[in-house]
Amino acid sequence: MANIKEKPAERVWAQFQKEIAMSEDQLHQFQRYAEVLLAENEKYNLTAINNLAGVVQQHFVDSLALGNSMDLSSISMIADVGSGAGFPAIPLKIMYPHLKIILIEVTYKKQLFLKELVDMLNLDNVDVVDLDWRTFIRTTEAPIDLFVTRAALGEVELTRAFRSTSAYRNATIVYWVSSIWECAEKVKKYFVKSFDYKVKHKNRKLAFFKNK
Repeated sequence: MANIKEKPAERVWAQFQKEIAMSEDQLHQFQRYAEVLLAENEKYNLTAINNLAGVVQQHFVDSLALGNSMDLSSISMIADVGSGAGFPAIPLKIMYPHLKIILIEVTYKKQLFLKELVDMLNLDNVDVVDLDWRTFIRTTEAPIDLFVTRAALGEVELTRAFRSTSAYRNATIVYWVSSIWECAEKVKKYFVKSFDYKVKHKNRKLAFFKNK
């Protein structure tokens, strides 16, 4: 028996286009992304969401909320910490193709998926890095403007990037969190602002950190 709650794909994509203005080429990239993600999910254990509507809203729309909170045209390079299946950085790359992207992911199977995805979507200036977070900030010096993460690490761990010996002490960190999130006392000195938004009826928040 068919799942009566499953929305027809045409309706899902029409709603997505209504929410997010994009070219036909960008829409096709998102459609291919969703197709590959859902097909490969069992092999790579990429996401608990296993339906198209969920992927589009809870992954694509949620990732693109960053573009509503700041002007990304002035950003050159983004690093995604604990990228997993590519969220939020790959949706941002599709929508803002000028961005240079670093995907930081330590799990080998997810690295393979990300590399295959980048090739499949013909995305340029995207690198997959297999270093853990502490090793990355200790041993690299990429010209990163923005670190992004959908709660892969806590804010205390993330703000290690602001240490005086770090090449990334002047970068900004954006952290995807729930609407009830509260900043840890230890790193409140780095907290700049939050941006509230909704994905369907779910309240969400972006938290911004910078070394002041």
